[in-house]
Amino acid sequence: MSLSLENATQVAKVLTEALPYIQRFTGRTFVVKYGGNAMVDEALKHSFARDIVLMKLVGMNPVIVHGGGPQIGSLLEKLNIESNFVQGMRVTDNQTMDVVEMVLGGLVNKEIVNLVTQHQGKAIGITGKDGNLIVAEKLQFGSADNPSIDSGVDLGQVGKVVKINTEVLEVIQNSNFIPVIAPIGSDLQGNSYNINADTVAGEIAKVLKAEKLILLTNVAGVQGQDDKVLTGLNTAQVNALIADKTIHGGMLPKIECALDAVDAGVNSAHIIDGRVEHAVLLEIFTDEGVGTLITNNQ
Repeated sequence: MSLSLENATQVAKVLTEALPYIQRFTGRTFVVKYGGNAMVDEALKHSFARDIVLMKLVGMNPVIVHGGGPQIGSLLEKLNIESNFVQGMRVTDNQTMDVVEMVLGGLVNKEIVNLVTQHQGKAIGITGKDGNLIVAEKLQFGSADNPSIDSGVDLGQVGKVVKINTEVLEVIQNSNFIPVIAPIGSDLQGNSYNINADTVAGEIAKVLKAEKLILLTNVAGVQGQDDKVLTGLNTAQVNALIADKTIHGGMLPKIECALDAVDAGVNSAHIIDGRVEHAVLLEIFTDEGVGTLITNNQ
């Protein structure tokens, strides 16, 4: 069916608005943390995969880091393994770690690879243990890591990133494939660790000197007192919003991850609404975007 003149004009407008962004970002790296509703809603899954394939097609270098908390919780429930959380972090004993590795490194990771492939993209799925990508260590409480939590709390095999080795990512990207990374790392003794996916995405963005770090979430972005989405923020403005409690609760870890990335040289960080179809493309290729943009510009 042919487009009406009005629709054709709108398509042309969208393409011309996207053109300068495509020209500006060709050859640049974008690290995208994929999670939330975008991972469980079928239409959103496919729109995300198409976004990533289009980015690669126009010369950008997308890197996907994914979560999978609901999927892990579902399998643990089926196996009658109890889930316990401390400040939003899953207590991960040996049995739970086996499930985490099965779900993140197997089921979820390969589903994302398959989605990209369905839309004529090329992707390779890995965990942080492949090629020694993520060197990790146990996350300790009662220290600089988490001073607010008593040192007697033990989360088991929950880890933090010590080092990112980029060789395996460079091989994948140089072969024109899209890396899809599960946030599992290991220490020098071979112990496996479950690591927060936002944190892994931020650390990878830093070492790859990414143009953008994009965190998909289940809210519209950082919201002000009037519930309007705030964007075009610099680090000083974000810190002020944290100080006056405008930013609080579950948004804080994402904001801290974004601030850390831009402070380390990532050009911008974006917290975007993963419930919107084609959210990634809308954020990158349009003037308005669909979330909160944070930079280090003063």
